[in-house]
Amino acid sequence: MREPTFASYRSPVLARRGLTASSQPLASQAGLALLQQGGTAADAAVAMAAALNVTEPTSTGLGGDCFALYFDAATGAVTALNGSGRAPAGLSSGLIRAQGLAAGAEIADPYHAHTVTVPGACAGWCDLIARHGARPLAEVLAPAIRLAEDGFPVTPLTSYFWSRSAERLARTPGGAAFTLSGRGPRPGEIFRNPGLARTLRAVAEGGAAAFYQGAIARAIARRVQAAGGVLAEADLAAHTSTWDEPLSVAYHGLRVWECPPNGQGLTALLALNILEGFGLAGLDPFAPRRWHLLIEALRAAFADARWYVADPAFAPVPLAGLLSPAYAAERRRLIDPERATLDIRRGAPVGASGTVYLCAVDGQGNACSFINSNYMGFGTGLVPEDEAGRSWGFTLQNRGHNFVLDPEHPNALQPGKRPYHTIIPGMLTRADGTLYGPFGVMGGFMQPQGHVQVAVGLADDGLDPQAALDRPRFCIDDGRAGGTVLLEAGLPAELVEDLRRRGHPLRAEIGGYARAAFGRGQIIRRDPDGVLWGGSDPRADGCAMGF
Repeated sequence: MREPTFASYRSPVLARRGLTASSQPLASQAGLALLQQGGTAADAAVAMAAALNVTEPTSTGLGGDCFALYFDAATGAVTALNGSGRAPAGLSSGLIRAQGLAAGAEIADPYHAHTVTVPGACAGWCDLIARHGARPLAEVLAPAIRLAEDGFPVTPLTSYFWSRSAERLARTPGGAAFTLSGRGPRPGEIFRNPGLARTLRAVAEGGAAAFYQGAIARAIARRVQAAGGVLAEADLAAHTSTWDEPLSVAYHGLRVWECPPNGQGLTALLALNILEGFGLAGLDPFAPRRWHLLIEALRAAFADARWYVADPAFAPVPLAGLLSPAYAAERRRLIDPERATLDIRRGAPVGASGTVYLCAVDGQGNACSFINSNYMGFGTGLVPEDEAGRSWGFTLQNRGHNFVLDPEHPNALQPGKRPYHTIIPGMLTRADGTLYGPFGVMGGFMQPQGHVQVAVGLADDGLDPQAALDRPRFCIDDGRAGGTVLLEAGLPAELVEDLRRRGHPLRAEIGGYARAAFGRGQIIRRDPDGVLWGGSDPRADGCAMGF
């Protein structure tokens, strides 16, 4: 393979007995501590997720959802955990319209209490530990409890995005608990969250039942209803996670695994199936033809995903047809090698009718790919409080804003239904079924685009995990097939001009804090001899750690 023209300026982290990677060093450290205590990759993942609840509440929290993929070294099996919640039993499109809260096919206010779906993260944590963990839940949550009680210094990027939400939090019921006199914490400033410590202690002692029944559940329902929503205690008590059959496709020597719908991992697999028929490895990584093909494959994938991704319990998804080689060939033929296709439509296959990502690999070769989110920067900003007015230390998500109000759409809002979900973990295995490693790129509709771009870097260009994450990216804005293509700063001028000539609407040279549009990822690779290679995205505050 040719030497790539792109050079990374940050070395990967190498280890043998265990490795963690997350968007916050204290969280990576929490996961590593569990591995050093004999925990599995699942224990480490939940420890990191809980720590990120404390240190990065802008992006994640117990008021949100989670998904996970787990590679079991003993069996070689990959399992998929869906820890997303459902719409309240009392919520419907009709109610939204009757209350004058609709804007076209969606809820007008993305932060309205009607966008709160049942938080699935807590049950997801407990179910992952019960099936794949080795340490007690109290031990797994202990690092996060210490961080919440003792406080932690806020990192620079988190401080920036926290401050952007501070004004909204200050005027949202309970949200002031996440401000310091109405503002966000500055870089290096200590922030404590005793309310979250109290919640985590309750879960450590009582498991998921402590969250979905009793005082915490009453506080959640009370807060949502006071803000005009209909979420009830019964909705919380009825919540369950699900273990699903993961999806996968082969791509240039690797097998790429994703969670099935209602998550959008299908988007990445659709695009990779299309790209499998092109010789990307023979092109320079910054060749305009390569970037054009990547963008066009993702446009075609989004055209399908924005229709077909929905809760399969309500709208069965034609997965076999969508992921078939014949359908990929059909979609591949729609790509003009010279011109952008901005009006590509969804196909009809046979059978059709804010976020944090983290990963861990332990010394036995088990791997966990894990993602947890409260969606749009603190979600709704609504914070449950007890009868005495004390905060429980987490905000409630607004994931329900992804529902469609058109009753004919597969993702139409219905009581008890899971919405289209943007958060997706990824996993890679080799052709012989052994683990290559967990990977993911967080960030709304950027996530499947990030999965495709780093998978191509790993499979076609032989990049190490850190180099694959460091490489500049593109993002089709808002995941719309005909959307504007955002280009990260640092790309060759001739590439930008060639893409513009091909008809792609562009916004180029995006840098600084705006680089968040291109996601924040983590990757761990496991070599056949057991050596672990970890990378952490430079667009975040995090790092990989190993021992």
